[in-house]
Amino acid sequence: MHRYAKPVAAAVAMALAGVSGAALAADAPAGPKLSDIFANSGITATGYVAASYFHSSTDNGDHAPGWHQFDVGHDTFQLDQAGLTIAYQPAEGFGALVNVIAGEDAKVVNFAEGGSSGSSFNITQAFVQYATGGLTVMGGKFVTLAGAEVIAPTGNTNFSRSLLFFTEPLTHTGLRATYKFSDAFSLTAGVNNGWNTTHDSTGGKTAEIGISITPIPLLSLGINGYRGNESQAGLPDGKHELLDFVLTIKPSDALNFVVNYDYHKQDLPGGGEAKYQGIAGYVNWSITDQFRVSLRGEVLDDKDGFLSGTDQKIKEATLTFGYMPATNFELRLEGRYDKSGDPIFLKTDLATVEDKSTELAVQGLFKF
Repeated sequence: MHRYAKPVAAAVAMALAGVSGAALAADAPAGPKLSDIFANSGITATGYVAASYFHSSTDNGDHAPGWHQFDVGHDTFQLDQAGLTIAYQPAEGFGALVNVIAGEDAKVVNFAEGGSSGSSFNITQAFVQYATGGLTVMGGKFVTLAGAEVIAPTGNTNFSRSLLFFTEPLTHTGLRATYKFSDAFSLTAGVNNGWNTTHDSTGGKTAEIGISITPIPLLSLGINGYRGNESQAGLPDGKHELLDFVLTIKPSDALNFVVNYDYHKQDLPGGGEAKYQGIAGYVNWSITDQFRVSLRGEVLDDKDGFLSGTDQKIKEATLTFGYMPATNFELRLEGRYDKSGDPIFLKTDLATVEDKSTELAVQGLFKF
């Protein structure tokens, strides 16, 4: 029996030492978390990852105006966007924000900005700011004022973007100032290089102005305007004017209605001008904490044929269901139907066009 005494004693001693060590470790103060460091310093870090599968009856790629901004192609799994935003934006003094995205959507943004569509990385926003009182001035690259929809999927209720979003700018590089007179009224004005132009060697500049009005909590109106010489990728140089209205009516936390109207006027090479306009309406209903539905319908009037090559109206309707099993994750299921007066939608054989297009999509969106 005595031949087991020493090994048993050693084992007991090691176990007691392990317990004591664990107890000491439990009693020792834990180091600060990265989120705590950020919070204490006033820095915020947020992000998301969105991936999808969609199938379209036509090709929505770059072979012709695809009429879909990010869901290009017609039958594919893809990483839509992985986005990260790091910001330090105090109520008083200097601050900054950097927003980067990666994925297939970044390729589209790069192409719109006149760069290579092969790069899957884009610095969507990067600006410094100074705030004092109700005034905030920022300089650098930032997203547009125009439209009801945004580049980040977290800010939209549908998977696909609208026809109006297809005609609006994405980003601007320049100087922007916002003065908040009250919670009900603010004014924004700025000057930049144009639409989706990070560097403009032509010397032409675009002025922007935005008014935000919230007379009562359930009603808000945004009025935004852009005017200036344009050097946007894919469009002729010349003066471009955009007038944009976004009206939001929110009867309750579970239900809201949004109306977006855009009016464009574009100079043409050799003289003359083209005009086109569109209106989109949204109904967003949170049925429960986990289930929601969003319906979008719109009409784009290309009366001078600037976008499609023919005088016509293009229409679309989109229905999106959202399921949120957790507060930071959403699964989206979407059906979309587009219809044009004349054939403009390129079929998947890349040789013929038709006057309608359908799409089914599923997207997973995780936020952190």
